[in-house]
Amino acid sequence: MEPLEHIIAAHPLFAGLRPEYTHLIGGCVHNMRFEPGEFLLQHGAPAAEFYLLRHGRVALALGAPGRGTLTVQTLGPGELLGVSWLVTPYRWMYDAQALEPVGAIAIDAACLRAKSEADHDLGFELAQRFMAVLVRRLHAARLQLLDVYGTHR
Repeated sequence: MEPLEHIIAAHPLFAGLRPEYTHLIGGCVHNMRFEPGEFLLQHGAPAAEFYLLRHGRVALALGAPGRGTLTVQTLGPGELLGVSWLVTPYRWMYDAQALEPVGAIAIDAACLRAKSEADHDLGFELAQRFMAVLVRRLHAARLQLLDVYGTHR
């Protein structure tokens, strides 16, 4: 079996990260597997860990009054699942459900926050990487809104 540190280093989120940081992060991880229909995250639950998706697809969904649950995004291999662990109150703001068998690396959020606090250079490096993901997702959400509402003013 491939060491988790190598898997972390190969993931797009952590590609090019200094080996000592990959080693630190490696102390916070474990493998996870989810079956179709299983929830990886549930709205309102504690954001105790987040995931680096290795294979399978996951639907991100929100409850919409009068409309039921709406899938707002689908994530797949090489993507990050979960950013609510970054800010208080550390609770998930959506549901994430496996659409097919999913393999993921789970990263303990409290462990990584503590390591980032102890090593501010690591924390800054991670903040930049997570911010890039957030900006891409915000842009994608804006494009979805244009699709839904059109470009009329």
